[in-house]
Amino acid sequence: MDVRSGPQTRVTVLLVEDDEVIRKTVGMALERYGYEVSTAGDGLTGLELFREGRHDLLLLDVMLPGLDGIGLCRRVRETSLIPILMMSARGDSLDVVSGLEAGADDYVVKPVDTGVLVARIRSLLRRATFAPDREPASEHGPDDAPQPASGGTGDLVFGDLTIDTQGLEARLAGEPVALAPTELRLLLEFAAHPGIVLDRQTLLRNVWDYGWDGDSRVVDLCVQRLRKKIGADRIETVRGFGYKLRR
Repeated sequence: MDVRSGPQTRVTVLLVEDDEVIRKTVGMALERYGYEVSTAGDGLTGLELFREGRHDLLLLDVMLPGLDGIGLCRRVRETSLIPILMMSARGDSLDVVSGLEAGADDYVVKPVDTGVLVARIRSLLRRATFAPDREPASEHGPDDAPQPASGGTGDLVFGDLTIDTQGLEARLAGEPVALAPTELRLLLEFAAHPGIVLDRQTLLRNVWDYGWDGDSRVVDLCVQRLRKKIGADRIETVRGFGYKLRR
């Protein structure tokens, strides 16, 4: 649904940007698309607004006075899995990698194209609210497929990792694993194809909803974050091809 037609429940975006012109321009553009926008001109104010209110998505500039966007992203990630989209004045590795390592889900480069920005926001919101539309595929025989866990028809088990595909949860050795929406969707994509190598462009298309060739660094950094949470050896790198979830 095009948000300009008026969503039944308005999506709230917290925009943290120190440049007043950009802040007003981006804020007005998002409001035209039907979003409710709160704004802050520095990182500390942005953190206060985040803690005081309920927001559906956080849009952060990297370079902010006081507390920069990277630091703000880390502080938010201490307590929240809210979708985070970073804005960088440059597309260089330093900004991109730092933002993604801090827990951001994606990034856009300034000057921001409104169409691209809205597409990225929609994609992030879909990841945060999606429900799987298919059962995890098994392209192998029953002996090779991950086995359902007792007591849950939607559970898949990979060693001590259990993935509830219906409840959208993951547990490691019985303990819940806190996964950001993008990390969860990436894990579910791997679980739908256990033992199958998935290349970066496939993951960008299926997880990030990119209809074009996106930056594969978002895949690499999200895999890195996911490994820290479910075990470094759980996702195998196949050099020159991509990644696969070990059965």
